[in-house]
Amino acid sequence: MVAPVLETSHVFCCPNRVRGALSWSSGPGGLLAFGTSCSVVLYDPQKRVVITNLNGHTARVNCVQWIYKQDGCKSDHSFSIIMFLSFCVIQLLKAVHLQGHEGPVYAVHAAYQRRALHTLLVSAAADSTVRVWCKQGSEVTCLQTLNFGNGFTLALCFSFLPNTDGDLFSPPPVPVLACGDDDCKIHLFVQQNDQFQKVLVLSGHEDWIRGVEWAAFGIKITFAVTLETVLAGHENWVNAVHWQPSFYKDGVLQQPMRLLSASMDKTMILWAPDEESGVWLEQVRVGEVGGNTLGFYDCQFSEDGSMIIAHAFHGALHLWKQNSTNPVTWHEIARPQIHGYDLKCLAMINRFQFVSGADEKVLRVFSAPRNFVENFCAITGQSLNHVLCNQDGDLPEGATVPALGLSNKAVFQGDIASQPSDEEELLTSTGFEYHQVAFQPSILTGKKRHKDGLLESFVYGHGYEIFCVACSNSKTLLASACKAAKKEHAAIILWNTTSWKQVQSLVFHSLTVTQMAFSPDDKFLLAVSRDRTWSLWKRQDTIPPELDPVFSLFAFTNKITAVHSRIIWSCDWSPDGRYFFTGSRDKKVVAWGECDSSDDCPEHSIGPCSSVLDVGGAVTAVSVCPMLNPSRRYVVAVGLECGKICLYSWKKTDQVPEVNDWTHCVETSQSQSHTLAIKKLCWKNCNGQTEQNEAEGAEWLHFASCGEDHTVKIHRVNRCAL
Repeated sequence: MVAPVLETSHVFCCPNRVRGALSWSSGPGGLLAFGTSCSVVLYDPQKRVVITNLNGHTARVNCVQWIYKQDGCKSDHSFSIIMFLSFCVIQLLKAVHLQGHEGPVYAVHAAYQRRALHTLLVSAAADSTVRVWCKQGSEVTCLQTLNFGNGFTLALCFSFLPNTDGDLFSPPPVPVLACGDDDCKIHLFVQQNDQFQKVLVLSGHEDWIRGVEWAAFGIKITFAVTLETVLAGHENWVNAVHWQPSFYKDGVLQQPMRLLSASMDKTMILWAPDEESGVWLEQVRVGEVGGNTLGFYDCQFSEDGSMIIAHAFHGALHLWKQNSTNPVTWHEIARPQIHGYDLKCLAMINRFQFVSGADEKVLRVFSAPRNFVENFCAITGQSLNHVLCNQDGDLPEGATVPALGLSNKAVFQGDIASQPSDEEELLTSTGFEYHQVAFQPSILTGKKRHKDGLLESFVYGHGYEIFCVACSNSKTLLASACKAAKKEHAAIILWNTTSWKQVQSLVFHSLTVTQMAFSPDDKFLLAVSRDRTWSLWKRQDTIPPELDPVFSLFAFTNKITAVHSRIIWSCDWSPDGRYFFTGSRDKKVVAWGECDSSDDCPEHSIGPCSSVLDVGGAVTAVSVCPMLNPSRRYVVAVGLECGKICLYSWKKTDQVPEVNDWTHCVETSQSQSHTLAIKKLCWKNCNGQTEQNEAEGAEWLHFASCGEDHTVKIHRVNRCAL
């Protein structure tokens, strides 16, 4: 088998904030399916990796449900289309769209009939109807529409009456359907003469019914519905209930009597009857304490019941299991503080300091306190002294939020030691025990009194919302720009990263600067703008050298010399600093150069040094790999507005005009691509070595991508195949 050229190493995504967007397969592999943005993601909880993305919906996926006894899952979204998905191993074979609802679909369920060799599907939508579908082979037809008037069905569950779906000598299978409605009642339907007839209405709930599910118990054919137990334990809405999956033992179906419930009170409860009294009791309660989340939307059992999972308002999947192991996994280790506005940009200053900008006029600088560094070293197994690099004395012990404040504040060892005796108990409580190292990633779902990140400074200077930031490679200068409709507002501001004082204001562009990049040697600063031009600023040596550097305009394009005809979204430098690349909404990528830092001319003319690459779609991100491919060509990653990522190699041919200088290497498949526009691409710095790098060798390159579909993905590329 030929080694793949491009692989996705890891995908960071989260379930949509809706009930029913999570389903755990009880088949081989135990894959977890959930909706994220417009995609359905297949996730392996054992390996903690995303297996594949199923792209096909055009709006938010509202619910997902595996169909048992068959390798398939179905999903739906708010455009009233249900999509049935079939799989072979982990590759999508065929998707069938079911159209008919006149409102958003938000509940689905299915049951497979072994004797009839077809699948019954049921869907509920905002048009106050429930539709019953039949799938046989690749054909799907609508059998019946149940109208609920002005009411809404919020939960559905299919099943078959016991002992009616067995061998050929058993009675015909009798499907039964339970619908939970907003009238606080459960409506039971039984199929008679190929039509579902309402047979019973169950009352007793005092609010909307969010979840219903059947469980097999006995083999009687005559039934009477009675109230068994009222399970009271949650303190808020119960959003989901699920039975532990049944299994066959010695040819007999076994149904464990264990029930899992998820609630908006941020807990999941595992219920089971007492062996002696038969009274249903709470066995296990798990969840989160405190925080700014809105609880759990859904929960699921694993196939054998040894693991349970839930997803919450903030998007994380919460997984609990009985037997702990220690695999290599990806974790979010800190969430320092929120801006209160949508984040727009971020730049790392050093290993434990970064600056971020949002839809506000200020930049916020965050630094890691000693407590965070200690936890980081404990998690990764690195030496604390090696990581700190003689910065131990400059780090605060931690950060706290004052009782009447909004921003966190540094706490130093001397502050703790000098507190009066009546406050000593407070400062030595759990929230202030910074010397206690946590050997696990923190639970990051709440506003804590102690913080993993210290807000060191607010940086003021822009008149409108921050749009982009960039830090020099020497980590001494920070460049920032804001949204602008006039030249005076489109200025680039340079900041000293030690004092956070303004160094210089660079005025050239007339509209918003969309991205900036320092050259590898920090001699140049490149900026691209919404005004369809770029500007190149050269650093002037200062005497004495300890003074802040000054930048002057070195080269630029205007309406006459410009190549791009639409907004330039992205730019990046070649690793040797000789060339830079720009990508625009006009579908073009262009290489420019050469850039000579020894040229003392006040202004220099720099033109295209490549042919114009037409990538076939609007370019929203460009990033150049810090390593050349084996043919000594530059490797350029291009992100498109449609969510696809394309890799090209380029080398100057010294022909006039340049021809055959661009080579298409590989592009992401539909499942590897984002579903919405790419916002940023970034290659991994090849100077840093990890155990994974050493194991893989130098033939694999890594880059990360993020998009408007709220997903971050890490890809790896076979360098030898480029």
